Amino acid sequence: MAVSSNWAFPDTLQPSSEDVRFDLEAALSSVVMLRTEVPEDAFTASILGTERIGNGVVIGDNGLVLTIGYLITEAETIWLSANDGTLIAGYPLAYDFATGFGLVQPLGRLTIPPLPRGSARSCAIGDDVIVIGNGGRAHALKAKVIDKREFAGYWEYVLDEAIFTAPAHPEWGGSALVSAEGRLLGIGSLLVQEAVEGQQVQGNMFVPIDLLEPILQDMLTMAQANRPPRPWLGMYTTETEGRLVVAGLAKGAPADSAGVRPGDVVVEVAGERTSGLADLFRRVWRLGSAGVEVPLTLARDGNLLRARIRSADRGEYLKKPRMH
Repeated sequence: MAVSSNWAFPDTLQPSSEDVRFDLEAALSSVVMLRTEVPEDAFTASILGTERIGNGVVIGDNGLVLTIGYLITEAETIWLSANDGTLIAGYPLAYDFATGFGLVQPLGRLTIPPLPRGSARSCAIGDDVIVIGNGGRAHALKAKVIDKREFAGYWEYVLDEAIFTAPAHPEWGGSALVSAEGRLLGIGSLLVQEAVEGQQVQGNMFVPIDLLEPILQDMLTMAQANRPPRPWLGMYTTETEGRLVVAGLAKGAPADSAGVRPGDVVVEVAGERTSGLADLFRRVWRLGSAGVEVPLTLARDGNLLRARIRSADRGEYLKKPRMH
């Protein structure tokens, strides 16, 4: 899949060495391009595609690359490209579903300086930051933090406090959010619409880097990230006009097998009303680990239905990486 790198942000939007208090060139070189190929029969192929392209950030002296996990889940082949033209194969070491982080181990020598990690707690709304994609200064964007708040994603995902920035970087996946001191604050996950001073603007959502440290050692050893797997339903739920509506289902996943249908409205979890998307997921997770039965009350065609869904470990549905 060919991707053109012959584009650039306007010079006024690019950071310059004179504007920062750190080695900008070193920071730019720490972000690599990541290309993955996924088998056509992979569980996520129909949603995420079989060819995925994004970014990764070198965080270790051995070339360890941190990225956003959806780029590498079920990957059969991974290639890492550096700004200096180095091209190296990689191995999908781990994907943590709770945070969304993914780790890639280069299968060769990747002589790139790691980007030092900071803390998302150190940044505040209104702070100047830089969003860096692979491709040097031309693909680096001066931005501002426009919000820090809870985020819930329909794929059964919650962050207590995500970071939102604007303007938007068009190649956000796995990009590096860098502070004014040159430290990694977060990893790019989404393109979003945000309200700024009464107007809707495009921005990016980042997963805070603070979530990595408690699970990094377990990810490196390919163990469960210091906790049992959460119960997963495979039920894509959206919040619309105060209602939690099932927008879609993962084929063959627990909710699909239990007879849940698109258009159903989730009313209760284990007999208790839900107050929003994040609350729905947290109530499910509080019932126990993967495999626990999840009682749901659903509204369908004006009737209330009771469903008892035997949850699963999401990872069991995914293709495992092949050892090289």
